[in-house]
Amino acid sequence: MLEGLNFLRGASLSWIDVTVRILLAVICGGIIGLERERKRRPAGFRTHILICLGAAMTTITSQYLVLELGLYTDMARLGAQVIAGIGFIGAGTIIITKRRQVKGLTTAAGLWTAAIVGLCCGAGFYEGAVITTIVVILAELVLARLEYIIISRTRTINIYVEYSEGGNLGNIVDAIKQNGSYIVDLEITKNTKEGKNPCAVFSLHTSRKTSHQELMTKLAKLEGVVSVEEL
Repeated sequence: MLEGLNFLRGASLSWIDVTVRILLAVICGGIIGLERERKRRPAGFRTHILICLGAAMTTITSQYLVLELGLYTDMARLGAQVIAGIGFIGAGTIIITKRRQVKGLTTAAGLWTAAIVGLCCGAGFYEGAVITTIVVILAELVLARLEYIIISRTRTINIYVEYSEGGNLGNIVDAIKQNGSYIVDLEITKNTKEGKNPCAVFSLHTSRKTSHQELMTKLAKLEGVVSVEEL
């Protein structure tokens, strides 16, 4: 650890210690939240700040009970409750769409990490909080692009196809086979509500010669196909 910051890690809590830890929690939580806010995710800038700040104050309170009030208690107990309890908030950001897509996992993981960063700030582990924040931002901005490249080149793909009542599902299946792909799994949903089109979710093993976008473009041009989307 940086020895130059040891004066902020004293045996007793001062106003300077508490202020620095709170401000660092706000800054780190805000930086992580900005990336989520930019992508219009359910938990954004303010949510990450509040979670990081709350976790920091939990650790500071634990230290205050022991160092200032002299109570005999485990300083890690409240922090452990934060780690477990943040799962309830994270679960609220995870949704499963009608197209069987799971969304919100990255946001939930970000909230959990923001809480850990807050615990670091509250404990005076400034280096860990700053380094973790930097790594989280790099993972969101840089590794997200790498993930997209990997997904775009994989041979396994799930496609959601919505077609009109008069559309022929057989033509869609034939087009997939002519493209050099074969169907691993197929789930068909026939909507009974008026104005709702039937849909199908295909799990495909594609050919290396054809990209995902080319396959979806061919399916979208078929007669009776309303929309095509990769899941």
